[in-house]
Amino acid sequence: MRVFVYGTLREGEANAYLLKEAVKLGDSCLVSGYILYDLGAYPAAIASHSGESLLGEVYQINESILRDLDWLEEYPVEYDRVEIETSYGKAWIYLYNQSVAGLPVIGHGDWCHRKRKIPA
Repeated sequence: MRVFVYGTLREGEANAYLLKEAVKLGDSCLVSGYILYDLGAYPAAIASHSGESLLGEVYQINESILRDLDWLEEYPVEYDRVEIETSYGKAWIYLYNQSVAGLPVIGHGDWCHRKRKIPA
């Protein structure tokens, strides 16, 4: 199975160590339909008809890694796990299921370049 990651699980980010046993298939861009928010220590993406692109990476993972990711993402309490289509085939993505009211938007959809925020 695969997972699309867009925040602290990306290469060089704080939680990338959870994917050390995974196989990185490559970078990926979900062309439209997402809004990325800055929660401070980590991001939150939501699906939106008016949304834009979301940049991330796709990894091949196993059940053990999926359990670790579910724990990190506090699935299903804080994030939902949803299947999407990527350039590498179907993959899981974790989408935020809490209120985003008043949170800053990362308008360009790239957590790794979050200094360029757009106020909500």
